[in-house]
Amino acid sequence: MAVSKQRLRRAAVGLFALVAAACMLLLESPTVAALADTVAVWILVVKEHGVGSPTLVQPYLDRFVAIAAEQNGWADAKGQYYNNRSAAEAFIQAHHPHYGIFSLPAFLALQAQYKLEVIGQVAVSLAGGRQYYLISKSAADLAGCKGKTVVSDHTDDTRFIERVVAGGRFTLADFTLVQTQRPLQTIKKVINGEAVCALIDDAQLAELPHLEGADELRTVWKGAELPPMVVTAFPTALQAERQRFQEHLANLCDNQGQSACAEVGIVSLKAASATDYAAVVAAYGK
Repeated sequence: MAVSKQRLRRAAVGLFALVAAACMLLLESPTVAALADTVAVWILVVKEHGVGSPTLVQPYLDRFVAIAAEQNGWADAKGQYYNNRSAAEAFIQAHHPHYGIFSLPAFLALQAQYKLEVIGQVAVSLAGGRQYYLISKSAADLAGCKGKTVVSDHTDDTRFIERVVAGGRFTLADFTLVQTQRPLQTIKKVINGEAVCALIDDAQLAELPHLEGADELRTVWKGAELPPMVVTAFPTALQAERQRFQEHLANLCDNQGQSACAEVGIVSLKAASATDYAAVVAAYGK
């Protein structure tokens, strides 16, 4: 009986050693190594209130991602653009991207849940979201907007507006709020007298000189300038890979990347850290 037990133990040890050896050989095989090297590096871009549709933006993003892949030695890289947060979250859960480029409200809402690490920032022309204003024909100041009809297409994230944009100077409950879907529609409602004030961003403010009747509008309040769109790494990206990507950010728009960056409206792209966004993260809260 003792001999039988000893043989069973030896057999079990031998089987374990065989399985372990097989696993090591499998992990070291060229086929598995090649598979690991060709896992797609996804870059997710989320620009809420973006003017272009995902279909129009996607080809330009694809070219930009191809240049990033070439500079960083990625065998396979893909990009995906969304202009709304819920679609972006579904994509994150399905595809586990390595990197993300987010407009500020989306970043603040998602950064804790998805453990986003700030690695860069990107300034985009006409993207808006850098500064917010209240404009009016009849009100003289912020107090003149309170209790009145205020129109805006930026009020889908109450926390962002009240804590980050307003900095405690007002809440949305201070106004009779009318939410719009299109940037120009917001301004036209004030021009036409359908609202006393409008909460707009810097991109909309830049359009005022081109709109008929807008010469009667004036800025009655403006918020502090906010940091630009943020480049982040997801936990999926290994430390060495994300460090290399961060080091190459400033060079992405050089040489052959210059036209690709211009096509997507990138004015500047550079490395950044959590420190650059610490104030807005703290203001937004948990």
